[in-house]
Amino acid sequence: MPLDPSVKAVLDILDSAGDKQLHELPMPVARAAYDQLAGFGGEPAVVARTQHTSADGVPVRLYWPDSPGPHPVLLFVHGGGWVLGSLDGYDGVARDLSVHADCLVVSVGYRLAPDHCFPAAVEDVITVAKWVLRTAESFGGDADRVAVAGDSAGGNLSAVLVNELPGRFRAQALLYPATDQTRQHPSIRENGEGYLLTEGTLRWFSENYLGDQDPRHPWASPLYAADEVLAAAPPTLVVTGEFDPLRDEGEAYAARLRALSVHVEHRRYDGMIHAFFSMRGMVPTAGEALNQVTGFLRDAWK
Repeated sequence: MPLDPSVKAVLDILDSAGDKQLHELPMPVARAAYDQLAGFGGEPAVVARTQHTSADGVPVRLYWPDSPGPHPVLLFVHGGGWVLGSLDGYDGVARDLSVHADCLVVSVGYRLAPDHCFPAAVEDVITVAKWVLRTAESFGGDADRVAVAGDSAGGNLSAVLVNELPGRFRAQALLYPATDQTRQHPSIRENGEGYLLTEGTLRWFSENYLGDQDPRHPWASPLYAADEVLAAAPPTLVVTGEFDPLRDEGEAYAARLRALSVHVEHRRYDGMIHAFFSMRGMVPTAGEALNQVTGFLRDAWK
């Protein structure tokens, strides 16, 4: 399939803003530029209320839908290569998920590399998950109906979390997840230039996050987790994009889980690039993906 025209429009806007890739910018500038992608999300959904708080030392932002509780809880882990991304930059995504899935969203502000390298992000996400499971009732959540979702690096951290705390989550929704940091899959070479996320940026992410750590460590690359670990995964949704460098590793993860008899739903969105889910204001297919993700979560919570 050709590149979707709405995606091409987004890429044209980004190209007109400058010719440097994220990894070529100073870190504060790269982080600000990444958060500005939120502008492609359009008008955010209106939630009942939000609260910024600490989950045993990790910053989180809670979003309540405008409906009676107790609510199912979605632990949301943002993307950004473990280096970029923030609670503010993903505010619109968290609002959309809360409203469309009718759930209480806990968005995680985990520590970023290179100031806090692997496995700091994993440790923070696990800390928040344990806090949610322990205290959900105190803020109107249902601790028996907790799911996990994340995009890109957040999908990586979501998968690692589920593998570390088996049996605690109703579902996981992984949006174009990073599952294999060896960077050997063909889609990295096929889509590594011209589609927002580049091969050079992927290398920069891994160098900042992992340093000299083993890229096959299951906390870094959940695709390398043991069979018995992956077989315990809850129902899983994997979303990939045709022109995403991470397409193949996301699909390899879906195939691995399915081969271990995990219930897996997977869809490759034709014509889409990495991060398209966050572009609902300009990319109509992002709304379709939002409906798929939130429908999957609603079914898991029944």
